[in-house]
Amino acid sequence: MSFTLRPYQNDILDKVRAYMRQGVRSILIQAPTGSGKTAITAHMLGTSSKKGLDSWFSVHRRELIKQSIRAFAEVNVKHGVVAAGFVPDPRQLIQIASIQTLARRYDRMRKPKLVIWDECHHIAAGTWAKIYSALPEAFHIGLTATPERLDGTGLSQWFQKMVSGPSTAELIKQGYLSPYRLFAPPGMNLGGLHTRMGDYITAELNAVADKPTITGDAIKHYLKHAAGKRAVVFCCSIEHSKHVVSQFSAAGIPAVHVDGETDMGVRDEEIEKFREGRTKILSNVELFGEGFDLPAIECGILLRPTQSLGLFLQQVGRTLRPASGKTVSIILDHAGNCQRHGLPDEDRIWTLDGVGADKNNSEADGKSIRICPKCFAAQFPGLPVCRFCGFTFKVESREVEQVEGDLEEVDPEVIRAQKKQEQSKCWSIDDLVKLGKERGYPRPYLWAKHVFNARQRKKLAAGRV
Repeated sequence: MSFTLRPYQNDILDKVRAYMRQGVRSILIQAPTGSGKTAITAHMLGTSSKKGLDSWFSVHRRELIKQSIRAFAEVNVKHGVVAAGFVPDPRQLIQIASIQTLARRYDRMRKPKLVIWDECHHIAAGTWAKIYSALPEAFHIGLTATPERLDGTGLSQWFQKMVSGPSTAELIKQGYLSPYRLFAPPGMNLGGLHTRMGDYITAELNAVADKPTITGDAIKHYLKHAAGKRAVVFCCSIEHSKHVVSQFSAAGIPAVHVDGETDMGVRDEEIEKFREGRTKILSNVELFGEGFDLPAIECGILLRPTQSLGLFLQQVGRTLRPASGKTVSIILDHAGNCQRHGLPDEDRIWTLDGVGADKNNSEADGKSIRICPKCFAAQFPGLPVCRFCGFTFKVESREVEQVEGDLEEVDPEVIRAQKKQEQSKCWSIDDLVKLGKERGYPRPYLWAKHVFNARQRKKLAAGRV
């Protein structure tokens, strides 16, 4: 094993080791997409192997298996692979393992002393949780850019401590991630769509997003802002993705659709053609949103509205990896997700408690109840009529209003200046909580405390307190 870690990667490892020496057996590493979590993994596993200890690196998609094999081979970390279609080598102390295959074989394998979980925000899923629970004596290290589940639930049940790396903005500034240009639509109204487990229902998304106007806009704006660049498109269903690909192909732009059901050989071949630039458009449905490391991606086209901050950050993160010849990444956000979640490199506060961490605090905003406009009784939303007076609630339209016109470039510096000016007018923590709610932050109380405490530290440093 011979490679040099970046300073912040060494800092992360030092903090993880300190926790392990204290007897902490489950630690989550939070670091942005593209920060080099695979390099950190290779170093930890290589160190464990030198001590003669068995270790597993658990991943959940075939693309991530192949990606890890390449990364480990580059730094000479010897390993075996536990996954369908790969020849096993049980002699190796390090095993890169598919979650699906591991679930069938883990009880026949040597028990590891260390398990590293890639994209560990999935760890509560049945298969993952089963393996985790079967290894109580092992150290468990989780890796993710977004340490919460899709519905906002935290991961404190699975991890005792969290170590955070640098922010996306810091990594861009240091040159470890690519700067970006972000284009967003004038606006989309998604107020009438239902949600399930914290995100929009796929069937309804498909009905409103798979329209010629939206698909046509995607082609028009790709040609305007990213012509000739390799772009990954994120769609909301297989049918939608295939429709998008047919439209790009009809416009003479080499495009292909891949999904989880695509033959593995075909999928690998199509990804390689995209890597080489023979294919310009690679369209998918939640296949390349997590962990997919392909710096060749020059443009991300978002055609899938999502309420999940994690999913949004995972998707835009695909475009931010630096590559030779890539001076800037292009993000075409047709779905308006940046309006919902903020800039890709916005300062965010992560905790093991997730979005629900603030729910018992004084900032509860009442969004979880409905007030009857006739008798003013409070009740849970979703009922067609008031359970007290029988008033029929108005049914909101589920149609998405598509505004014709060009995408507008979002200027991050202007937005940051505006937000800073808004914050400067908030004199108390209550004012900041109110502002956080108005901005739609999932943790307004936690964010307000963070800003307020930062102000106090500056005043102390300046001797003004």
